Amino acid sequence: MTIAAEIAPHLPYLRRFARALNGSQAGGDSYVVATLEALVADPSTFPRTVSARIALYRIFLKLWSSMPVNMVHPNTAVIRAGAVERNIEALTPRPRQAFLLRTVEGFALEDVAAVLDIPIDEASALIEQAGREIAEQVATDVLIIEDEPIIALDIETLVQELGHTVTGIARTHKEAVDLVARKRPGLVLADIQLADGSSGLEAVAEILQSIDLPVIFITAYPERLLTGDRPEPAFLITKPFQPEAVKAAISQALFFDRRSERKVA
Repeated sequence: MTIAAEIAPHLPYLRRFARALNGSQAGGDSYVVATLEALVADPSTFPRTVSARIALYRIFLKLWSSMPVNMVHPNTAVIRAGAVERNIEALTPRPRQAFLLRTVEGFALEDVAAVLDIPIDEASALIEQAGREIAEQVATDVLIIEDEPIIALDIETLVQELGHTVTGIARTHKEAVDLVARKRPGLVLADIQLADGSSGLEAVAEILQSIDLPVIFITAYPERLLTGDRPEPAFLITKPFQPEAVKAAISQALFFDRRSERKVA
């Protein structure tokens, strides 16, 4: 099997990981493209002592560490540079990588260590450090757009455990827009398919016409939103989700929120 065939199933998820690290679709995808170009230029760099997935992420992170952290699309760079620089001081890159690999990408602890090419105890320490740093982030108001009551309750509990306030839970497009009109949140967590058959994507699109804020999408089919055919969400949670994945996504979304440059001391 060729390297291209081996890594193809993992590319949508590597793009998700890259965007979470970088904070934008354009910036994250740029790193993924650079990774693929490096593999084409020198296939011998693809390690054969580990699985294709671990090998792909390992190569990506080695390249990530060797290039500027703010390599993003020019239009995005102007908007986000200040917040990113300030937030990097609050959450160091290496623990963030380990935390995202474990919680968002679902790597086992030993696989996180393999991706980062470090001992397991060091990987564990990095994840614990990230947890401490994340807990120190400033709280915000959160709108949940979710039509399943049990899932909405689970998300509300997780949000509150992180120290945030839930401004409301919307089950439909109209409810979401109305709730934002009454109290503007600092973050939105949105399902894709809502109770009345409306789209969470459309609800968020309308919300973003009146307020600029980070959004995390929730879906059972993330590959449908990671096709490269249209603008895609930088932050994505896969159903069924793990609590740690929700917490990590919230942390990353707020990490790259441009308004956070007013929040971080």
